[in-house]
Amino acid sequence: MSSVVETVTEVVTPILDQLNFELVDIEFLKEGKNWFLRVYIDKPNGIDIEECAIVSEQLSEKMDSLNPDPIPQAYFLEVSSPGVERPLKKEEDFQNALNEYINVSLYSPVEGEKSFDGFLIDLNESELTLRVKIKTREKEITFSRKNIAKARLAIQF
Repeated sequence: MSSVVETVTEVVTPILDQLNFELVDIEFLKEGKNWFLRVYIDKPNGIDIEECAIVSEQLSEKMDSLNPDPIPQAYFLEVSSPGVERPLKKEEDFQNALNEYINVSLYSPVEGEKSFDGFLIDLNESELTLRVKIKTREKEITFSRKNIAKARLAIQF
């Protein structure tokens, strides 16, 4: 499956570069009996459905022309925005999320918890620091980046 993601990345990157769009993520997974190839794209002011359709058409055309076919089974291609709760995967994503409200899920608990919501106030190569609110008190917690399973933008309630 990682070879599918690598191949799709190679194929879609020139399309996105030409349109000044950003590749956020690619997933190739089976849900029930169907396979899905999901490509998440974005740009500074957000992506719209017409732009997703343009990328979908161009990517579909390029994928169909590859020989041998990198995805021999039938699949559904979905091109979409990553949504409001966009995942943070690349270093640039984390840099852009500085001072933003995010959610961090951990592999191992910190202070008895495996999930935190807070403002990303600092980061470096090995750690990031969130300002979290626990009941009525604000607190800064620093996490090892190796302990982060997932990170995404979050909506503050």
